[in-house]
Amino acid sequence: MYRKSLIAVFAVALVIPAAHAQSARDFINIVGSSTVFPFTSTVAEQFGRASTFKTPKVESTGTGGGMKLFCAGVGVQHPDITNASRRIKATELADCRKNGVNDVIEIKIGFDGIVLANAKASLVYRLTRKDIYMALAKQVPDPATPTKLTANPYRSWNEVNAALPAVRIEVLGPPPTSGTRDSFLEQVMEPGCTTTAWLKALKDVDEKRYKQVCTTIREDGAYIEAGENDNLIVQKLAANPTAMGIFGYSFLEENLDTLHGSTVEGIAPEFETISSGRYPISRALYIYAKKAHVGVIPGMKEFIAEYTSEKAIGDEGYLADKGLVPEPKAEREKMRREAIALTTLKGV
Repeated sequence: MYRKSLIAVFAVALVIPAAHAQSARDFINIVGSSTVFPFTSTVAEQFGRASTFKTPKVESTGTGGGMKLFCAGVGVQHPDITNASRRIKATELADCRKNGVNDVIEIKIGFDGIVLANAKASLVYRLTRKDIYMALAKQVPDPATPTKLTANPYRSWNEVNAALPAVRIEVLGPPPTSGTRDSFLEQVMEPGCTTTAWLKALKDVDEKRYKQVCTTIREDGAYIEAGENDNLIVQKLAANPTAMGIFGYSFLEENLDTLHGSTVEGIAPEFETISSGRYPISRALYIYAKKAHVGVIPGMKEFIAEYTSEKAIGDEGYLADKGLVPEPKAEREKMRREAIALTTLKGV
């Protein structure tokens, strides 16, 4: 009898700390995309002011880094929400499920454009995606033998296209962990690569080789990985008028007094051209939340309601003032219903 009582006491001793651990955090923890960071930070500040809940903690880790942290497990030691400047990948969703993160809520918050911007002290560049590919790819068609590849020989923009300035190619851009980098490769580098007929045909013959050729960025100093802090890129461009930076449209809009964006295929990066889909490098932005944390972490459901509200992501919402391009109203309403109902993602 004594032994059974001792075992029971020991079991209770184990349960109490575990239960305490589940309530050890009383604020929402958010990680992920540097592009979505300013939007989520704004919602978090508004939520903290207007509700009885604590202001959520928001960290900029990059989309890829955020997904790794988010998918690592369920519990207060793991983030509740991750920001993403692209949709979750099938491999990431599988990683989530492998680690017990089975119920993921996907929320598309709106749209953004990827811009190539430089200081107003310099010219506005009129680029095509072929120009950008030829300037930044590690290997390009050999000028002497166009059906063969060579290490990128171009050092200045006018060598890529005679209509561009005779300025050294120097581009500050996101690292491989960034969703902006993923979108840039998919929406700029691949289309630029496939303007060459035999490279386009390569996809059907050897997709692995095609991906390597079309999406590998040069490493000889022309492209400089500037980390996950887009504000830092903006500061560096102001100090170096000959350089160009790659980041989300919202950062351009916030710095129009010092920067301007390049046109791409003749279209300028503007709110209207992104919302209409005319700007070639537009993309959807997301947040992902753990359903298992709703009811455990205070304010989860209420924060999702705030983020998806018209006053936040509507046509006249406070995030539009920050540069977020809203979804069409019907799509917003459908997304809002699903988010508030905590509808989870079935697959990608």
